[in-house]
Amino acid sequence: MFTGLIKEIGVIKNIKKIGDGAEITVLSSTVIQDANIDDSIAINGVCLTVVAVDNNSFTVQAVKESLQITTLNKLKLMEKVNLEPAMKVSDRLGGHIVQGHVDAKGKILRIINNMNGTEFTISFPNDLKKYIVHKGSICVDGISLTIAEVNDNTLRLAIIPHTLKQTTAVNWKTGIEVNIETDIIGRYIESMLKEDTHGLTMNRLSELGY
Repeated sequence: MFTGLIKEIGVIKNIKKIGDGAEITVLSSTVIQDANIDDSIAINGVCLTVVAVDNNSFTVQAVKESLQITTLNKLKLMEKVNLEPAMKVSDRLGGHIVQGHVDAKGKILRIINNMNGTEFTISFPNDLKKYIVHKGSICVDGISLTIAEVNDNTLRLAIIPHTLKQTTAVNWKTGIEVNIETDIIGRYIESMLKEDTHGLTMNRLSELGY
């Protein structure tokens, strides 16, 4: 589990194809200090397992599905990526509950710079719309953000200068794809509502003790 608060910007050191998957080695100075084999680290919002660690880098493995659903298959050598280690039980939940399970890729359609930060308009697949709400939380490339506006299949984010400097969002350009993970709470609510086949009736309320 993660919070969407980026701890470090890492750099891709090596990418090695392994069958349908890949091994990705990332240069790090901060996250590496507490990294161990079998730990989970989110790279651009994708939860991956550490399989090797050395003095200044760690290596993770990605399976075919992760490469297809996310932007991992487009990573290049020396590209900067957002890094977040899995949260500890004692950590503050400063962002929101993030699993590192990317739902889909979005595309940056528009960027507007202003005095208070930068606004990004991002497209998303139509089937995600029910999970994306005004003022709700969303994770984009691993960054916990608040949705400023929602339209048919686009959302608008307003990112403050501090967050820009601390993440790869400072390098986002129109046309690039980003990883999107919607708020898991909405998905749980949807699942519970589907399980309630009785519907909310007077008889149902009576059965529940009301």
